[in-house]
Amino acid sequence: MNYKGLILTVFFSISSFAAIYAQDDLDLLIKGGVEDANYLAKGYVSPILKAFGNGLNQGWYNTAQPHKVGGVDLTLNVSAVYIPSADLLYHVDNTKLKNISLVSPANGNVPTVFGLETPTPTYRNNSSGSTFSGPGGIDPKGSYGINALPVPMAQLGIGLPKGFDLKVRYLPSLKLGDAGKLNMFGIGVMHDVKQYIPGIKNLPFDLSGFVGFTKMKLDVELDQSKPDQRAIFEASATTIQALISKKIAVLTVYGGLGYNIAKTNLALKGTYSFDNPAPAPPTVVKDPVNFDVSSSGPRASAGMRLKLAVFTFHADYTLQKYKTLTVGFGISVR
Repeated sequence: MNYKGLILTVFFSISSFAAIYAQDDLDLLIKGGVEDANYLAKGYVSPILKAFGNGLNQGWYNTAQPHKVGGVDLTLNVSAVYIPSADLLYHVDNTKLKNISLVSPANGNVPTVFGLETPTPTYRNNSSGSTFSGPGGIDPKGSYGINALPVPMAQLGIGLPKGFDLKVRYLPSLKLGDAGKLNMFGIGVMHDVKQYIPGIKNLPFDLSGFVGFTKMKLDVELDQSKPDQRAIFEASATTIQALISKKIAVLTVYGGLGYNIAKTNLALKGTYSFDNPAPAPPTVVKDPVNFDVSSSGPRASAGMRLKLAVFTFHADYTLQKYKTLTVGFGISVR
């Protein structure tokens, strides 16, 4: 069962990377029972969950100026969320494992999902003494020359009275072939705060506050012959920011300071059976993986937007633990 390959394929398909890695291996992490499975799987996939959660907080704005009442924009973004080197490996502590033990590497540092493909770690079943290989990483830098996760996003902005701007992200339940479905909803509010500050409200720049929230759920069937076996990924992301921008002819320079909160959950549902060396019976595990990962911290962004008639082109860079480059295109009226 290609858990790792299928889950990653779905993630990368959402990010315009279709059917790239079909490696198996994530199922190897759940051979040792539920507790060992959650410990190892969390260490292995946490970086991609954190990166994706942070990516959902990107692309909300490209100016601090709200639309006029009734003004609209439709914006498409792609964010490259860079993976820090510390997230290429995670440490396996054998004292926290019950049924299996890490044999190699001896220092306990094994690849995460973003690590190198080889060498893969070796584990030992404490009862039978048999060994098996754990998963290697997908090594995006070696494959694509960039160690980053792409996260695309589309949203609609609408100008409201009193200096408010409403931004909406919405994807109804979308079928991913016959294997699963995806849905997403996000809402953001930008508000002109310069109007309340005496002495600067007439100065030639824009100053706004912004709050955005995005929630996404991905439900994937892992094996068509076993419909109860599913991977469910849920993510919620909140960002709170102060924005500033300055328009110079067709060019707008913008920036933001704020705080991100990202929470994700990954669960493998269903009943799974693994063969053991004879004469031992197969190992049967139910709902083997269910864990939460959170990633919160300050952020600072800076970028530029070019507007030609109703068309906009923008790019910005965000400094945070998962540094991010976002580029986008939009249509903006009023």
